[in-house]
Amino acid sequence: MTSAATPGRLADPEVLAQQERDLVLPRFTHDDAWRLGCLLVELAREQGAAVTVDIRRGGQQLFHYALEGTTPDNDAWLDRKARVVLRYGASSLAVGERFRAKGTTFEAASFLDPALYAAHGGAFPLRVAGAGVIGVVAVSGLPQTEDHALVVRALSRFLG
Repeated sequence: MTSAATPGRLADPEVLAQQERDLVLPRFTHDDAWRLGCLLVELAREQGAAVTVDIRRGGQQLFHYALEGTTPDNDAWLDRKARVVLRYGASSLAVGERFRAKGTTFEAASFLDPALYAAHGGAFPLRVAGAGVIGVVAVSGLPQTEDHALVVRALSRFLG
């Protein structure tokens, strides 16, 4: 992940935009959700990360796994971050960066209930070519830029 371009920034918005352009799936089935979820769990285990992984398509949860060391709080974070992706059609980290670029925060300027929405890194849109955003893949348990990086690494590997 590129370092912040200005104070208070967590990531380079151009890098985040490029990730979203690059990580477009040709299709996304239930079996794909299983494979992507298992890959995320495997990558998290390799780095010794206690995370919860969640994959949703439409209104259906297709994959969910909580590694040792996680708590129900991780599930709440996943829900809040996923809502941001579905509302804005962009990664939760990118949405947070958009507000920081304006010199404010998501919590202060979005007028959305922070108990329901969190523009913190770790949730990424599942975008299918020709269909747009069809769901969300999300991770919770690490610092937000690391949650985001884990999802990006898994999607990159999944796409080959």
